[in-house]
Amino acid sequence: MPVRSKRYIQARKLVDRNRTYSIEESIELLKSFPSAKFDETVEVHLKLGIDPAKSDQQVRGTIALPHGTGKNVRVLVFARGDQAEVAKSAGADFVGSDDLVQQIQGGWTDFDVAIATPDMMRDIGRLGKVLGPRGLMPSPKAGTVTTDVEDAVKGFKAGRLEVKNDKTGNLHFPVGKKSFDSQKLKENFLSALNQIGKMKPSSSKGRFLQRVFITTTMGAGIKVEFSREAEK
Repeated sequence: MPVRSKRYIQARKLVDRNRTYSIEESIELLKSFPSAKFDETVEVHLKLGIDPAKSDQQVRGTIALPHGTGKNVRVLVFARGDQAEVAKSAGADFVGSDDLVQQIQGGWTDFDVAIATPDMMRDIGRLGKVLGPRGLMPSPKAGTVTTDVEDAVKGFKAGRLEVKNDKTGNLHFPVGKKSFDSQKLKENFLSALNQIGKMKPSSSKGRFLQRVFITTTMGAGIKVEFSREAEK
């Protein structure tokens, strides 16, 4: 059994495990959790109706949160020439080609998103073992392999997120910070679910969005009634 902190135990006592809360009730409840010494992330954990063992039922893509995540996203861009200059102008934190490849091969991964122009993919293919397990490998499906570097950099800086199911068919992603006002958290939550709902693989049968929990970094999970809310 994992050892739980006093803060988590206090938060758990506030949540009725047998109850499903509306998104408004969920946000009000998580804001009442004991506060940590930092601005906690508000996280969503979503169970999907997919078979994660099947390649045609993988869910991967990007969603855009209307109010961002509240996090300063460090964006790295693999590009050369004019595209590299565009990336710098758009606000990328790290821009380069062979130099960045060598640096990452040495173990450096101090960034949150990696974007690449298509011509760079042959050069960065060797980084799969480093970036893949960390979810940082550029991919066309995630919008991180693109010729529109400016849009990609600005999008991820503004709150665009890559989402990808794990081996158990779950999705985990942030929808803001605990300090966000309730309306912004609600709008981010509903926007995220609406966008993910459109990612249902054609081979997936039955209900796609099965269970949703919302919580804070140090808090307890709250089961959310989402079908009615996500349709609004």
